[in-house]
Amino acid sequence: MDKTLPSLAEAVAGIPDGATIMIGGFGGSGAPIELIHALIDQGAKDLTVINNNAGNGHVGIAALIEQKRVRKMICSFPRSADPRVFTEAYLAGEIELEIVPQGTLAERIRAGGAGIPAFYTPTSYGTDVANGKAIGTFEGREYVQERWLKADYALIKAEEADPHGNLTYRMAARNFNPVMATAATVTIAQASKIVELGAIDPEHVITPGIFVNHIIEVPNPAQEEVLNREGAVYP
Repeated sequence: MDKTLPSLAEAVAGIPDGATIMIGGFGGSGAPIELIHALIDQGAKDLTVINNNAGNGHVGIAALIEQKRVRKMICSFPRSADPRVFTEAYLAGEIELEIVPQGTLAERIRAGGAGIPAFYTPTSYGTDVANGKAIGTFEGREYVQERWLKADYALIKAEEADPHGNLTYRMAARNFNPVMATAATVTIAQASKIVELGAIDPEHVITPGIFVNHIIEVPNPAQEEVLNREGAVYP
């Protein structure tokens, strides 16, 4: 099955208001900037966004927030290099925030993809993050119960893809992208290059095509840090 699409606009066209969306990346590394900007153009609102952080500058996730499209952020680091957009929205009461420790965030997403509804971790025990959550004692130590994270859509960034959706990643851009692909009902991947079937060594495939629904080729993708140094604003 050929999963390639001709445009970014077509890739995100079906995302409705109120959707929960996982967006890959660790800061700018592996962030699908073009897909995020296409989502802004598409107009979906009241979104719940799951990401490692809450955006920088005025591009990518920060731009999505600035355009009043995000109802809630689930992330580990809402304050990063230039968090002014999120900070202003949060202080104005325009956006909700759920803080999740970074390792717990990764494991909650992995659990969602693996069909594990809950697990226990000692991280956050005794802090405000654990308030209201079940506590279990194992071998004399207290653990916090955390629930899986799943999403309606995942927007991810790959290095190479084939028409069946098998993906590779470039170095640190691998981060949250592969695990998010497993935990969403619909995964949309932008890839720097789409190659012929068989061109990717099976041993090099990180995300099998079974987890990917749509692929768009985006040669020379934008890098968040570069855009911010240039003072870019989207739209």
